Amino acid sequence: MGFKCGIVGLPNVGKSTLFNALTQTAAAQAANYPFCTIEPNVGDVAVPDPRIEALAAIAGSKEIIPTRITFVDIAGIVRGASKGEGLGNQFLANIREVDAIAHVVRCFEDGDITHVEGKIDPLADIETIETELMLADLESLEKRIVPLEKKAKSGDKEAKEQVDIMTRCLAFLRDGRPARLVERSAEEERTFRMLTLLTAKPVLYVCNVEEASAHDGNAFSAKVMDYAKKEGAKAVVVSAQIESEIAVMETADQKDYLDAVGLDEPGLNRVIRAGYELLDLVTYFTVGPKEARAWTISKGTKGPAAAGVIHTDFEKGYIRAETIAYADYIANKGEAGAREAGKFRLEGKEYVVADGDVLHFRFAN
Repeated sequence: MGFKCGIVGLPNVGKSTLFNALTQTAAAQAANYPFCTIEPNVGDVAVPDPRIEALAAIAGSKEIIPTRITFVDIAGIVRGASKGEGLGNQFLANIREVDAIAHVVRCFEDGDITHVEGKIDPLADIETIETELMLADLESLEKRIVPLEKKAKSGDKEAKEQVDIMTRCLAFLRDGRPARLVERSAEEERTFRMLTLLTAKPVLYVCNVEEASAHDGNAFSAKVMDYAKKEGAKAVVVSAQIESEIAVMETADQKDYLDAVGLDEPGLNRVIRAGYELLDLVTYFTVGPKEARAWTISKGTKGPAAAGVIHTDFEKGYIRAETIAYADYIANKGEAGAREAGKFRLEGKEYVVADGDVLHFRFAN
């Protein structure tokens, strides 16, 4: 199951620097974690999760395979992109293919790096890109709704449902609000997703600050944090410059450098985790002497579908899942201890897998 987070931003905001740091981090991980592939505009990186290390230590696992998230470098965006300015058509196509957007916002002053708009104003930058996405969505919906309205009037139930939610989305877009803010029921979610709207994508704001503000942020990033909170979005503070330096260091040197600049961990770890959370994902583990492995599923996934992430045969023949909560596995020092403590459970087809579950699936061939 692949999950993609597209990195967008105006020119000269640090988008490329951040993406390069991600891909360098991915390259460094390749020696330790298999299946780490990198293409020119794609960085496939491990989601930092200390739990898998703890599980592997108890089980004596020879190999550790973390869960992963893919970051895609989206072509630069400029004002007028929705009408094809710059690489507008390319960026629109790329955004449609990702599951979420990491919007890099410039939150630093630097006279040597010209801002495309001539001034540092992160909220105005956010508005520029959001406007281009909303304009593209408006044009798309206005074209598609006309034939659907005709079908709806003829009694087509599915067309009526589509028109209803499209009308609400259009009202928001015309009011300058992204489609993701439209209230909808659980039953409408599938129809909403089928619209493939750019502004329906969940957004993570990445505040790129100068090195001195990497720990606490600055006045610019504070504005973005407030904006994200009001919108119900996520935001993190990083210094792309620091991240690019850390990415090429040996592990031992990284810790010394982080200590020197007052950071507990690389900012990219926060970006990766936030992207994972933004997509409403959770992790379960399979653990044994051969390997400790993390698996990515959407929150709310039931046992059979979770098993299907490993292999489709597991889902088809699912019987039950041997289940131990992460905390119980650690507290009782493994499966045998968890069994003795009564913390080992057998869960059926309706069980909703919890984040951190250690699972072993029973299935019929």
